Amino acid sequence: MTIRVTVWNENVHETHNKIVGDLYPDGIHGAIADALNKADGIAATTATLQEPEHGLTQERLDNTDVLIWWGHAAHGDVDDAVVARVTEAVWSGMGFIALHSAHFAKPFKRLMGSACNLTWREAGERERLWVTSRNHPIAAGLPDHFELENEEMYGEPFGVPEPLETVFISWFQGGEVFRSGLTYKRGAGNVFYFRPGHETYPTYFDSNVQRVIENAVRWAHNPAMRDPAPTDAPNVPVEQALEPIEARGPSLHADGEEGFK
Repeated sequence: MTIRVTVWNENVHETHNKIVGDLYPDGIHGAIADALNKADGIAATTATLQEPEHGLTQERLDNTDVLIWWGHAAHGDVDDAVVARVTEAVWSGMGFIALHSAHFAKPFKRLMGSACNLTWREAGERERLWVTSRNHPIAAGLPDHFELENEEMYGEPFGVPEPLETVFISWFQGGEVFRSGLTYKRGAGNVFYFRPGHETYPTYFDSNVQRVIENAVRWAHNPAMRDPAPTDAPNVPVEQALEPIEARGPSLHADGEEGFK
C-alpha cells in the first residue's frame, strides 16, 4: 500500500527572503516532498497557503494519509474553515506531522488544546538530538544521537500536553534542552511534532532529519478505514438499549429532537 502524503507549507519566507529562497528554490515543501518520493511506498505531493482553500479541500484531505505542516510567518492567515477541516480529518484517522515553528500553527494548537509556547533564540548554534526511545519506529535506523551544526534554539518549558512518548530530546550549544520529538493520539489520528527546521538553515537536506520524517510518515499512517463522522454524538433511545430498561424520569428533549451538543 502506498502512503499518500501531502506536504503543506505557507511558502512565505521562500518568496520574500532571498536567503531562504536560495536555500530552498523549490520551497521547504518541495525539499521534503522530494526526499519522501525517493522512499519506497510513499507518494508525496505539496500544497501551499496561496492556493484556493490553501490546497486543502475536503477531497484532498480525503485522499491524504499523512499531512505534514510547516508554517511560521502566516499562521494567522490560515482560514479557520480549513483548520476545522484538517482537525476533523485527523480525528477521523489522518496522520499529522507538525514541523518546527508549526508548534504555533492553528491546527496543531487546536489538536493540542494548549498554548504550545516555548523560548527561542536565532543564533545558528549547534543542536544535538538524543534518541530517548531506541525501539520506537520513528527512531529506526538512527544513531543514539546526531547533530545539526546550525539551528534555531527552542527551549523549555514547552506548553504542550504530556505526550504519549518522547522520541527525541535536543541539547543546544547555549545550554538549553527541549523535547523535540513528541507523539500523540487524537481521535483515530496519530500526531507527531518534530522540532528542527529553521528556514535559514539546510536542515531538511540532512539525511538524519529526512530519515526521521520518513519514519514518522510510516508511523503516523493509519491503514484503517476513516471514521466518516468523528464529531457525531448520536442519541441512543431507550428502546435501543442493549438491556431492557424503562425511562424513569423527565427528559430535556422530545422524541426525535437532535439534542444539545
